[in-house]
Amino acid sequence: MRILVFGGTGFVGLNIAAALLARGHAVTLFDRAGVPPEAGSDFAVFGNRLTAIQSDVTDNQAVEAVIASGYDAIILGAAITAGPAREASDPETILRVNLLAQTPILIAARTSGVGRIINLSSAAVYGASAFRNALLDEETPCDPASLYAITKFASEKIAARLAGLWQQEIISVRLSAVFGPWERSNDVRDTPSPQAQILAAMQEGRAAVLQRPGVRDWIHAVDVAEAVTLLIEAAKPKHRLYNISTGAEWSALQWGEELAALHPGFVCRLAGAGEVATVDLHSPADRAPLSVVRLAEEFGWRARFGCVDSAADLSRWWTAHGEGA
Repeated sequence: MRILVFGGTGFVGLNIAAALLARGHAVTLFDRAGVPPEAGSDFAVFGNRLTAIQSDVTDNQAVEAVIASGYDAIILGAAITAGPAREASDPETILRVNLLAQTPILIAARTSGVGRIINLSSAAVYGASAFRNALLDEETPCDPASLYAITKFASEKIAARLAGLWQQEIISVRLSAVFGPWERSNDVRDTPSPQAQILAAMQEGRAAVLQRPGVRDWIHAVDVAEAVTLLIEAAKPKHRLYNISTGAEWSALQWGEELAALHPGFVCRLAGAGEVATVDLHSPADRAPLSVVRLAEEFGWRARFGCVDSAADLSRWWTAHGEGA
């Protein structure tokens, strides 16, 4: 298939592209940022099956032109993961990129006969519900708070409404807390994962210090990519919304300790009394895990990577890519 990925040079987009390319598909990455040089080197093996277009998702003419060239599927992954400071200073850009850019894409996709659209949403949409429930399934009421979460929830609702009106396949997926290869700081990502921060501490030769263990159903980006690829290739998915998660909980501290065991001299630990943490968990409390029953029952899908496996896998990737990570 020919597949267009908006936000394709972000770390989740790159992992999805790698999975799709490995399955033989042709992939076009559409993003304001270019492909990182190290990713370009990795993807060179796929030859002309990978195309990168450096443009802005809010440029309707550019969006319409690329979609008109013909695609079997589109992945909507362009978003600003904004922190409170950016929310306060520039809410307009967040709304424009995360939400207002969606409708022109969907209209162009309908006009061009795109067969399936995958809208990447987030567990952030559960908001306060994540602290009132023991398990979060696709029917759990959402109570988003941040602009990122609000725009993601709105994007799901718009996608579902237009899918019904147009009889088009538009599927939203709620990603749990993602980390993995190619995650890096840039101007659209204010909230790097604890795992990325722990890895950065190791690169810089300093300890990674956490205020609390940070328990969550963390998910390796490689697993996210495999789940999205499954939904792209599936003959006829039964639902318009799926959670993507490991469905299992472990702590960021444990993950850091597993990484430290592979790299003697590196330390990941809890902060002592009065000590300031160097790893931001981006939340004052641990939320409930996402249910993965829907994906498991329909497709038999389960995440391959747990705490130990993902630490080893990302360690191998970091060793291969060094400072380019």
